[in-house]
Amino acid sequence: MKARKILVTMALPYANGAIHLGHLMEAIQTDIWVRLQKMRGNDCVYVCADDAHGTAIMLSAEKQGISPEQLIDGVKRAHQQDYAEFLIGFDNFHSTHSEENRELSESIYLALDKNGHIARRAISQLFDPEKELFLADRYITGTCPKCKTPGQYGDNCEACGSTYSPSDLIDPRSSISGATPIEKESEHFFFDLPQFRTMLQQWTRSGTLQDAVANKLSEWLDDDLQQWDISRDAPYFGFEIPGAPGKYFYVWLDAPIGYMASFKNLCARTDYKFEDYWSPESDAELYHFIGKDIINFHTLFWPAMLTSAGYRTPTAVYAHGFLTVDGTKMSKSRGTFVNARTYLDHLHPEYLRYYLAAKLGPGIDDLDLNLEDFALRVNSDLVGKVVNIASRCAGFITKGFSGRLANKLDDANLIASMQSAQQEIGQYFEQREYSKAIRNIMALADHANQYINDKQPWVIAKSAPDSPELQRICTTGLNAFRLLICYLKPVLPAMAAKAEAFLNVEPLQWDALNSQLLDHTIAQFTPLMTRVEMDKVQAMIDATKQEFNQNSSAVSTTVAVEDATGFEPEIEFDAFSRVDLRVAKVLAAEHVEGADKLLQLTLDLGSDKNGKPIQRTVFSGIKSAYDPATLVGRLTVIVANLKPRKMKFGMSEGMILAAGPGGKEIWLLEPDANTQPGMRIT
Repeated sequence: MKARKILVTMALPYANGAIHLGHLMEAIQTDIWVRLQKMRGNDCVYVCADDAHGTAIMLSAEKQGISPEQLIDGVKRAHQQDYAEFLIGFDNFHSTHSEENRELSESIYLALDKNGHIARRAISQLFDPEKELFLADRYITGTCPKCKTPGQYGDNCEACGSTYSPSDLIDPRSSISGATPIEKESEHFFFDLPQFRTMLQQWTRSGTLQDAVANKLSEWLDDDLQQWDISRDAPYFGFEIPGAPGKYFYVWLDAPIGYMASFKNLCARTDYKFEDYWSPESDAELYHFIGKDIINFHTLFWPAMLTSAGYRTPTAVYAHGFLTVDGTKMSKSRGTFVNARTYLDHLHPEYLRYYLAAKLGPGIDDLDLNLEDFALRVNSDLVGKVVNIASRCAGFITKGFSGRLANKLDDANLIASMQSAQQEIGQYFEQREYSKAIRNIMALADHANQYINDKQPWVIAKSAPDSPELQRICTTGLNAFRLLICYLKPVLPAMAAKAEAFLNVEPLQWDALNSQLLDHTIAQFTPLMTRVEMDKVQAMIDATKQEFNQNSSAVSTTVAVEDATGFEPEIEFDAFSRVDLRVAKVLAAEHVEGADKLLQLTLDLGSDKNGKPIQRTVFSGIKSAYDPATLVGRLTVIVANLKPRKMKFGMSEGMILAAGPGGKEIWLLEPDANTQPGMRIT
């Protein structure tokens, strides 16, 4: 069979933060698929890069007192180290802030413009006069024009659920400088996506996408395909648009081009030819692995841009769901928003590779990392089943036969049945049905262990430690082990390397499943994997909580300083001293019907002077960050003497305190667990 020529990418991690478990799920899913292709003899290239442009990176670098280039260089080194320790086998890891990406972005843009696919028109935006910066919605806060709730973001109100233009906010403020924004007009450049409606309707239904993704895209293609704003005004960290001084490519224009740039960077150092993979006549396969939150960029804008610019489109785009931990979204305060480095400080990377593989499928459903199940499954499957086979057989071969395997098997049918599963298991891996592949592999491990249990080599060894029968039984067991390792190698490359050294064989390829290991000398057996210890899992969670608490303290200190320097009008100390902060316990938490971001909380504030319980109902815009069920029983802090206000959904009798940039990263302030509801915080 002719070897396939394949180029694979995964979504580019943003160069403004650490690699975390969510990134790793995608990287591991992609890496397993790539390793399978390479084991099968296909020419499969795996490239990635850091997504290194945008306002957020510019502001973060400024806050740290360094240049954006210094920031992204340091982050890139950390990302590469984390991925390497999780055994992600990139053939090239680059950056979107590269000359290759600049050249490609400019040439693609010029082609789009030449082909009549770039429109220009003036738009009005809010502008920070102090920072001299146009403000994205997330950098604007103010009072909701509908319900008059203060502290709302520039596009929607967390209190009443209304949506509006940032210019409609009452008393809007820049969250960057605290200045009052002004409205300012600027010419923007747009990619005319509606011109590609027919092309996209055909492409998205051509088998390149999962059915669920294609169905979702059809809603946009049929009803709401808009021109795409691809420009941003200076100051902006990115590439300047050719012929347009002060105008920059929006980060999402050059980010996917980063796939091409990373491959082009590899071509400059190898015999690969860029056009062999990206020209419309290419016979290579091109696959993107991405999260479901960035589907529109990869399946609408990206193929349309490629088509206009004269490049090929992807063979397939594989989207996956989000990673949850213990049934809820990852949370820094609960210690489940785990960074790669924190995980590596406590646990072996292949534990995670195996567990995710055992649960991953080809769809876009979310995957849950249940920490107790994580430990049980790794210990049961890898230590209790796979490694157990080698440890039960190796010692007898070493002691009784000088490490020499027999020249024939005791049970050829067992080995033949395990070999016959290769087509089905390989197909499951190919189709990203990893959980089914793992299930089949573990079923084979069960058969092999049952064989050893039935044969009881330890009993034979007591009376005849050099018996030919004992040698054949253990040779059969070790051949079964070798086949299991071969099947698992895309998932567990480090354990496979240790097994190959123990078996004294060359690196296993997929066709090794067709052979047997006979009349061969093996090396001394050493443990291939140790058990997952729950105390180490807990230590990882505790370390994550500690990181969160330290960062929260830093955030609180920063906010205090910034407030005093202009974020809000200054107040006298006696005014601040009248703010009554109390410990509150969450008695109940529930979704608010009709509200996108609100939760309704019932809070226990202890008892009054007569012993009567005090309870308050508070509406809080933390729905994006917390599952209501996880809040019940927790302690938090409430502004207890805030005047109740009538809201669309009822009366809110206070305000709970939280910090964070918004979205998923909203963190409730939590007092010490030893405090009691109603206790005043001073």
